[in-house]
Amino acid sequence: MFKRNIEARLHKWAKSPYRKPLILRGARQVGKTTVVNQFAENFENFISINLEKSAAKNLIESVDEVKKLLPLLFLYANKTRKEGRTLLFFDEIQNSAHTVSLLRYFYEETPEIHVIAAGSLLETMLDKQISLPVGRVEYMALHPCSFSEYLVAIHENGLLQAINEKESVNVFHQPLIEHFERYALIGGMPEVVARYTTERDIVALSKTYNELLNAYKNDVEKYAETNTQAAVIRYILEEGWTFSGQTITLGGFAGSPYRARETSEAFRTLNKAMLLELVYPTTNTIMPAVSDLKKAPKLFWLDAGIVNYAAGIQREYLLHKDLMDTWRGNAAEQIVAQELKALSNDVGFKRNYWRRNKRGSTAEVDFVWIQDGLIIPIEVKSGHNAHLKSIHQFMNETNHDVAVRVWSGKFSIDDVKTNAGKCFRLINLPFYLISKLPEILEETI
Repeated sequence: MFKRNIEARLHKWAKSPYRKPLILRGARQVGKTTVVNQFAENFENFISINLEKSAAKNLIESVDEVKKLLPLLFLYANKTRKEGRTLLFFDEIQNSAHTVSLLRYFYEETPEIHVIAAGSLLETMLDKQISLPVGRVEYMALHPCSFSEYLVAIHENGLLQAINEKESVNVFHQPLIEHFERYALIGGMPEVVARYTTERDIVALSKTYNELLNAYKNDVEKYAETNTQAAVIRYILEEGWTFSGQTITLGGFAGSPYRARETSEAFRTLNKAMLLELVYPTTNTIMPAVSDLKKAPKLFWLDAGIVNYAAGIQREYLLHKDLMDTWRGNAAEQIVAQELKALSNDVGFKRNYWRRNKRGSTAEVDFVWIQDGLIIPIEVKSGHNAHLKSIHQFMNETNHDVAVRVWSGKFSIDDVKTNAGKCFRLINLPFYLISKLPEILEETI
């Protein structure tokens, strides 16, 4: 399996003198267990405990003191402790509230032990029978593979290096944009990417997509609190994929009979499972970028590949030469949202878009990015600079002079003037350079 970018963050965590037990969060099948197993190669001792297995669960729940538990875990794993660092991994930790409670004692009594916990349904159970030890653990989020990770997986290291050298990146524009469009089609779920790397066959991926969708649907009973909520969640998982990248109405969502409150609770549960995010707009052009929860949100799912398969739009990718033309632009917005999400491993990271707070105004910018105390507008759009009316409106009201347009064209920076006379710099950012957005902004602001 290929390396993931989060491993660099894990190394920093491991070396920190302030390290706490780490809870690795992420949706089912984004690669949490694989990442930890690969990271474990850096340790002299590694014990992996799967709490879905009753023997492991019973052993841990029979002991209250972590110093007594550790030698028992070595015996359970049939390993002899060597000199050097030890990594202890609790997988599917949501199956044992007792193990969750022990995390604080690993922090307080055995700080020399590196502890990571993960669980595909932990996120949805935090308000139920499981409570995390506040101040005694830290968190990191794992997402589907980014485009740069996809390039590593398909062994295109030369193109990955080209992305890191912006001065010459335009020379490799054509192969980069072609690879990005293929990535946007298949998505970033690790199992899908790994299989595509081997077979290079889109049709062969259908079985994997089906398995992922069925796994999400089969989880409904595990985190729904009522029969009604389970029904709403199932409805969203059946019908909601075609609304990716669109502004949605909660009441009667997708033609359903469900009320806004019922739908809102179901979306909240799916958000905790990290399967989707309802992205609310900010109406500010100057910090703070406060989300206006009274306005309609946009729906973005965790992975474009699953969206394309579930919504039945894979063929559109093959018919259109430009990603911007696929699925009325919604495909481009979904994959941009996904790449922006991949820029942060912080669990609390949320995306925003901008909507002008003025009666009768339709000005809207697809995304905003916060950097150096500034709200940077990001529009996903092709065409002439004069067509970016919403960005022009935003720039007239903000306190800086930098905007971003994500497109299928080459990288460049244009000097632009609004009708109101404000001059600003427009960064024309190819899809494949979204991962470099923070660096490019740092050089430009």
